[in-house]
Amino acid sequence: MSSPPSASSEQDRAFVAEALQGNEAAYQALMDKYRPALRRHIARIVRDPRDLDDLVQETFIKAFTALSTYSTEYAFSTWLYKIATNHAIDYLRRKKLRTLSLDEPIQTKEGTLERELADTTYFPDRHIVEDQRRTLLQEAINALPEKYRRVIVMRHQQEKSYEEIAEELNLPLGTVKAHIFRARRLLYKYLRSKRSSL
Repeated sequence: MSSPPSASSEQDRAFVAEALQGNEAAYQALMDKYRPALRRHIARIVRDPRDLDDLVQETFIKAFTALSTYSTEYAFSTWLYKIATNHAIDYLRRKKLRTLSLDEPIQTKEGTLERELADTTYFPDRHIVEDQRRTLLQEAINALPEKYRRVIVMRHQQEKSYEEIAEELNLPLGTVKAHIFRARRLLYKYLRSKRSSL
């Protein structure tokens, strides 16, 4: 016999139900509730404080775009941590791959070998959903005002650092950070409006 859900879990389920109805304050309440714990959780995986806030924010965006797939059979926190874990691992994998030269052969005693990397990104049972999410996110990015779209593309698609963006755009570092923060808020609002209209 399973134990009854805690008051915290019941509150989470109520917030999720309201968020799915388009209540932005309900999803904001979930973000406020879980941000500190999620930050600690991701920090244990990534161990690099520079991108921690980005990873937390991106996890919340991913969770929001997938909110309709959440099953109340499980604790919301468990579901959210799973998304955070996967996102942090993807981040580490991308970072590791960027440090490898795919064209550079490997030297062994027997001679030279070409690199062959296994495709660890292909999951046939989820590629359709991932494609839909990517399309929706790209639509959201395209809908941003130019000054916000530019920094989001540079940060998340070109993977530039805040400092590189500031230098390239000749903007103060604080302005770049503010633009990226504002862009993420606009992305969240856009995704929320698209979900509530589905």
